[in-house]
Amino acid sequence: MPAKGSPHGNYFDHSRIIVDSLVGVCHIRIMEIEHAARCLEKLGNPTRLEVFRLLVKAGDEGLPVGAIQDHLGVPASTLSHHVAHLVNVGLVSQEREGRVLRCRPNFPLMDELVGFLTSECCVLAEAPPKAEAAEAAA
Repeated sequence: MPAKGSPHGNYFDHSRIIVDSLVGVCHIRIMEIEHAARCLEKLGNPTRLEVFRLLVKAGDEGLPVGAIQDHLGVPASTLSHHVAHLVNVGLVSQEREGRVLRCRPNFPLMDELVGFLTSECCVLAEAPPKAEAAEAAA
């Protein structure tokens, strides 16, 4: 269920395993660690991370390349290089609209990546003994 004010939901509600129960059939998809590593590698560059965060702020409509360049003050050739890396791993898509090249963030992949990172959060944390848990509840 989407969080208030967000068309894409609460990212921490997603898990690495995404279950689709359409027509009573469950399909389980697990993000491959290699793909997650490639995405994180590309986001590990400060300029690419700024580009991606700006596109996320822009929402589903994304931004024209010129607007990204204006916001970040990055030379056109440098921006093209960094956007190509994000497109290559699928984090960003590009669409030509006449003379304008528009970049859009891939929200489902972003959700999947964040879910991959958080899906097993605290699973190795030691659970309190039952007696302590009962006392804490009382």
